[in-house]
Amino acid sequence: MKPIITVDGVSKRYTIGKKESYGSLRDEVMDALSSPFRRLFGGSESSSDPSVWALKDVSFEVSEGDVLGIIGRNGAGKSTLLKILSRITEPTEGRIEMRGRIASLLEVGTGFHPELTGRENIFMNGALLGMSSREIKAKFDEIVAFSEIEKFLDTPVKRYSSGMYVRLAFAVAAHLEPEILVIDEVLAVGDTLFQKKCVDKMLEVSKKGRTVLFVSHNLTAVKALCKSAILLREGKLFFKGGAQEVIDAYSEVTGISDKVVDLSKIERKEGTNDLIFDQLTFCDYPIAFGKQIKFKLRLKSKAKAFFPELELGVAIVDRNNNTMIHCSNRFLNKLIEHTTDADEYLFEIENNLRPGIYFLTLFLKTKDKIQDWLLNVVMFEIGEGNPYNFTDTTQIRGAIFPAFNVSTPTFKAETT
Repeated sequence: MKPIITVDGVSKRYTIGKKESYGSLRDEVMDALSSPFRRLFGGSESSSDPSVWALKDVSFEVSEGDVLGIIGRNGAGKSTLLKILSRITEPTEGRIEMRGRIASLLEVGTGFHPELTGRENIFMNGALLGMSSREIKAKFDEIVAFSEIEKFLDTPVKRYSSGMYVRLAFAVAAHLEPEILVIDEVLAVGDTLFQKKCVDKMLEVSKKGRTVLFVSHNLTAVKALCKSAILLREGKLFFKGGAQEVIDAYSEVTGISDKVVDLSKIERKEGTNDLIFDQLTFCDYPIAFGKQIKFKLRLKSKAKAFFPELELGVAIVDRNNNTMIHCSNRFLNKLIEHTTDADEYLFEIENNLRPGIYFLTLFLKTKDKIQDWLLNVVMFEIGEGNPYNFTDTTQIRGAIFPAFNVSTPTFKAETT
């Protein structure tokens, strides 16, 4: 079968200090405004300015229905590649062939008119994707329900927060049924619960035979979502293959993993937030099947205050939002006091969960006040394993793999 996307020898060169010919309207306006200042302060616009190759001789193919992860460090060329695939800019060299409509979510607000309402932008985006008014109306209620912005549907999107922008933009892109869906790291702007919805939606989209290109620094999300992946390094295609193979290559080259999670910048919706979760560090990651789930939590206080009678709660949730494990120092009748932000709180949890993707919910309470509550805030993975040495673990239906034994009574032969 012919690939739905063919990238053949694609390169992209930018000239430092020179306007990109295929920039956005915003880029054109900003360049026009800045040109007089460049001339005033001696900035050169000559063609002798040095060039930078954001991409160099990149080639790969994507089959219909595949979910391709694109990973690499900042500056590796990921966003440039997606802009070329989305027809926002043209390659300097090489060619791209694509079959079908493409919907892209590359940065907050892409494709939205700030003066139009959320309702109006849904119809405008649908029209840009080639959808008829009837098709858009048929999907309208699903889009609104998924985006969770019904209350603000008739508000101009210029008044939306970045999270609201992302929720609506993703809902439009995912529900109007393009053949190719392109998602950049922009999902990191949304809250983690919504990110989980997006991952599930992208899996649903791929099962319907549509193709997804997914850029993310969240390696667990890439592994959970993607069948295959490519690794870009300094603008070149460094490695391609199965998602796990590429992630292993990335981790080996960069030393980057999902072991440390910054919790400080997450948008809070619950709690007084005088004391919040600051950082989570897995002691061992990835987590091997049957091994303890061990992690340290660090907290951050607004006024460096002393907090007595601290309750730290943790829930491990599966992909269907079922709580698999729930633990708290309160259950053990252990009193915790927070005296300094340098303190770390270690959790050691017995692990007999079946291999797969899970999420952590974190709860923080002092006396009678809820301080912080982060739902499904960390995605993590438990590796493959076979506790019983059984030939086919797919036949084991339970949510956990407990240690157990089956024995039979011993009978003595009757004597005459």
